[in-house]
Amino acid sequence: MKKENNDLGSPFGGQGATDLSSSLRQGTAQPAFIILQVFANYIDANILLGRLQEEGINCWLKDENTVTINPIWTQAVGGIKLMVDASQAERARDILSSIKSVKGEQNTCPQCGSQNVELVSTPRKASNWLAVIAGFFLFSYAMPPHKVNHCFNCGAEFEPAEEAG
Repeated sequence: MKKENNDLGSPFGGQGATDLSSSLRQGTAQPAFIILQVFANYIDANILLGRLQEEGINCWLKDENTVTINPIWTQAVGGIKLMVDASQAERARDILSSIKSVKGEQNTCPQCGSQNVELVSTPRKASNWLAVIAGFFLFSYAMPPHKVNHCFNCGAEFEPAEEAG
């Protein structure tokens, strides 16, 4: 008599459901991951991912492909999530806070002293609008926008500091 194989496989390396449940009982389960930070931008997410992996943190990005391919779904899926092994989460938070403190020291608002500052493109300057109009008639490419640091506490905008190097 021939034994039927009802195992249709699984996404866990070809193991069937019975093989996976037995491996879970034996204590060989995958590590638990938690969300360390959420991003709307895949560039920022990958920069931090690389920094944490460089430090030996087991991490990965969840929903990166969905948000990158279809950015309008960013809010629907909750952004790109940086997933970190739960056993390494405290060390990852320490690394993240040190990165934020260095970034904050470099970008401090001159009016209120806040470190809640981001580099943004601004359409407020007349030169930006003139560049768009000239680019439309004279060039076949878009002109780069003017970028300024924007303080989200007091609303001040100021030029970014020149990087040494």
